[in-house]
Amino acid sequence: MTISIFNTLSNRKEEFRPLAPPRVGMYVCGVTVYDMCHVGHARAYVTADVIFRYLNFRGYQVTYVRNFTDVDDKIIRRAGELGIPTRELSERYIREFYDDMDALFVRRPQVEPKVTEHIPEIVDMVRRLLERGHAYVVDGDVYFDVRSFPMYGRLSGRNLNDMKAGARVEVDERKRYALDFALWKASKSGEPAWDSPWGPGRPGWHIECSTMSSKYLGDTFDLHGGGKDLVFPHHENEIAQSEAATGKPFVKVFFHNGFVNIDKEKMSKSLGNFFTIREIRERYDPEALRLFILTTHYRSPINFEVQLCCPSCDGPLTSEAYQARACPGCGKAFEAEAGRRAVRFPALEEAQRRLVYLYETRARLNRALGSLATGMGEALRAQEIEALRAKFLDAMDDDFNAAAALAALSDAARLANEVLDNKAGQSETLVVSTAQRLQDLFGVFSEVLGLLERDPAAALDSLSRRALGARALDPAEIERMIGERNAARKRKDFKEADRIRDQLLQQGIELMDSPQGTRWRAKG
Repeated sequence: MTISIFNTLSNRKEEFRPLAPPRVGMYVCGVTVYDMCHVGHARAYVTADVIFRYLNFRGYQVTYVRNFTDVDDKIIRRAGELGIPTRELSERYIREFYDDMDALFVRRPQVEPKVTEHIPEIVDMVRRLLERGHAYVVDGDVYFDVRSFPMYGRLSGRNLNDMKAGARVEVDERKRYALDFALWKASKSGEPAWDSPWGPGRPGWHIECSTMSSKYLGDTFDLHGGGKDLVFPHHENEIAQSEAATGKPFVKVFFHNGFVNIDKEKMSKSLGNFFTIREIRERYDPEALRLFILTTHYRSPINFEVQLCCPSCDGPLTSEAYQARACPGCGKAFEAEAGRRAVRFPALEEAQRRLVYLYETRARLNRALGSLATGMGEALRAQEIEALRAKFLDAMDDDFNAAAALAALSDAARLANEVLDNKAGQSETLVVSTAQRLQDLFGVFSEVLGLLERDPAAALDSLSRRALGARALDPAEIERMIGERNAARKRKDFKEADRIRDQLLQQGIELMDSPQGTRWRAKG
């Protein structure tokens, strides 16, 4: 089996052939730490995480590097607004980033360099570019001369003259060419600064990633990823300055994930139509967000549908009513923040329901295994189980197609429930062996996709409580009603028992009777 990956550099799928197998060097551009991360960040780092996981699963020894940009214009501006040092701001949002990524089951890379800890290396790369004639100094600023690099535009497929004609760049008469970009910025009063041969200053954005990737992965490495918005100018500029500095190819394969659209419009902070991961986590299980992200192939755009609702009556709102902050249904006005908190995400609600089903399936398999010995002997429907494993691996080999791999996961859950539903009359040893094979297959799914990693009982409890919270239901009240239903069943008042069951069902509470008693779950 071979892995194929779409290479943005060649604009086609290629067989993945590392430079020095089984070792793989992988670099992904990290966050600029000045604010909370949004859903677009979640997609980028979940995508990279799945690629990292699968390569490791396939036996590669991956060195994964993901940086933190901890000095930048945005950081300086935000720190000034808050009246705190830039380091305090960046450290705060690094902690918040980790909190979000851990909640999404994103594994941490082996190397997470910070820009401020690599200033000498950055200065050295800028010096090399000056010595090779690819850069020039103006008033303490250092710029890269894009016309000195004939291959500029190769990644994005753009012609230099066309780029200049359509460029949206600040006019700076000091630059030789409009598209020249800063390698080093002279410091302004009150800004963080480091000494350099050109005077005190700080790095430009693009040079950071070139320097840190080469330090930890070498001048040429295997994989470089990020969001599609980084193709130009960031990754284009990285290629130019890296290859100009070293005279070697920079990266074998570039991969880029597609945009997150909010109701079919690109999500961005500038448009104001973005949602932070923390906002999502406050109302939905974070694993549901991960599952939702994986339902679409990473290179395709993903549509994040929203439903605008009234904070008072929960009735639907048109975009006009939402902007006016007034509900035509109940007649009540609302504050902008309250309206934002009332927005619903149908896809995440569906993802939560799907997680409940998948975790319940794993819980059933656990109960079937119980404390019995679990050998790997003959199994029911063994060929189907092996076919599902092959289907999963084929999907992942095809450009890390997690969306197609999820179909194998769903099929495995269906098969597991069919086996357990029809175990009566089957050999106990046969059922246990089958359950073990299926549980092992789920282990493969979890290892690669980063889903279903929690203890099923704990996950189901968490999912149920979230669903209860969304409906403002009290678990104690549910237990009281179940007690009343049990009492009605004992006195053979089945009409009353059915009424209570139906009342709970209308509130989204499903009852499950068994010889051990009645369990309940909140649906969706």
